[in-house]
Amino acid sequence: METAAISVNYFAIAAGGILSMILGALWYGPLFGKKWLQIIGADALSPDERKQMQRSAGPLYLVQFVLTLFQVLVLAHLIADTSRASGIERALWIWAAFVIPTLAGAVMWTNESSKMKWARFLIQGGYQLTLFLIFGMLLQFWK
Repeated sequence: METAAISVNYFAIAAGGILSMILGALWYGPLFGKKWLQIIGADALSPDERKQMQRSAGPLYLVQFVLTLFQVLVLAHLIADTSRASGIERALWIWAAFVIPTLAGAVMWTNESSKMKWARFLIQGGYQLTLFLIFGMLLQFWK
């Protein structure tokens, strides 16, 4: 059985990784940063403790970037492998079916108050929705 080669745009994948970092800096910074610091308990840290936390997060940004590149790569293959759904539609289905249930499961089992659980879920779920919409558009239109 012969299969057709799937073509993906590696520049679009790299752009998706870079855009995820930019969106994350905005999302967890000026847009929702104060609430996010409250949710993770960093709002009570001294300025020195907060700087130390930021310094220790450096390697984690690299790990997150690599994981996001992998995520965009897999999404690119899934989008390229079908003509039945647009890139945006495919990205939304994956977000709704895999990201949201996984995120909800992780948030439900924290020791946070119900209000904090909802805040965490909405901030992270909203970020992921925005990210997947960006990925879907990027991969659909930049072929």
